[in-house]
Amino acid sequence: MEPEIVPDTQYRGLVGILPAYPRALALLARFDRPIGWQLLFWPGAWGVALAKGAVERWDLILWLALGSIAMRGAGCVYNDIVDRGLDRQVARTRNRPLASGAVSVKAAWLWLAVLCLVGLVVLLQLHLYAQIVALISLAPVAAYPFMKRITWWPQAWLGIVFSWAALVGWSEATGSLMMPGPLLYAGSICWVIGYDTIYALQDVEDDALVGVRSSARVLGSRVRPGVAIFYAIALALWGAAFWQLRPDWLVLVALLPAAVHFAWQVATLAPADGANALHRFRSNRYAGLLIFLACIVVGQTSF
Repeated sequence: MEPEIVPDTQYRGLVGILPAYPRALALLARFDRPIGWQLLFWPGAWGVALAKGAVERWDLILWLALGSIAMRGAGCVYNDIVDRGLDRQVARTRNRPLASGAVSVKAAWLWLAVLCLVGLVVLLQLHLYAQIVALISLAPVAAYPFMKRITWWPQAWLGIVFSWAALVGWSEATGSLMMPGPLLYAGSICWVIGYDTIYALQDVEDDALVGVRSSARVLGSRVRPGVAIFYAIALALWGAAFWQLRPDWLVLVALLPAAVHFAWQVATLAPADGANALHRFRSNRYAGLLIFLACIVVGQTSF
């Protein structure tokens, strides 16, 4: 079967001009939806910026960007290999390359290996300590596709996985995992739970039919206050991380733009409207940028 470009693609034209099979591989790695690698990238950039490395370690930030693209793609391929049976039962995912038969499982494993080789190149740019920190993430990454089968909060596990770059960036820039790096990481986990709960709103009905669990289903009619709570905890943890570097109330002002953005997301979220939820979810690329700018300000002005 020729792969279809899913409704929430952002590069319909670019992916659409590829021949059928390369297009299927691009879709399998979600290259048509850059929001995924952007959300994976931002915590790593925060870690570098908060460690005063936004200018001096600009090369590290670029390497983290490349690693985010490759490893997000690899994660998506692995996730689709595991979930191909479930994907066939969900309207939004039944046309994914593996679920539709556009790509074989064997070819998917080969494509996964290629993407992991790119990730290995990035890994070799890091010092040994940061390499070890990065490699530890492989265990939670491998477990993630199974979480939706055994817990109502797979978004929390995704937060553990998608925030790991904060620990990598911080440890590479500082040579340790001392505070405030772990606080930055913990805040990112809560941020991920918030935005992925919004994303999961698109699949609530299908997930209920096939038995897939999610925080969106658990929260139900309380999804807006639930997301607000996770965003508030994220801001509090990031504020604590900033305070560790510079105990001055002024540093908390750096988080104000992100706080306003999160308030807008929650206030305008329409849980029953999939398009609305998708737009609010995607807007977190700008939230990531706002936190990055805050980390630059605090990192560069800390004592």
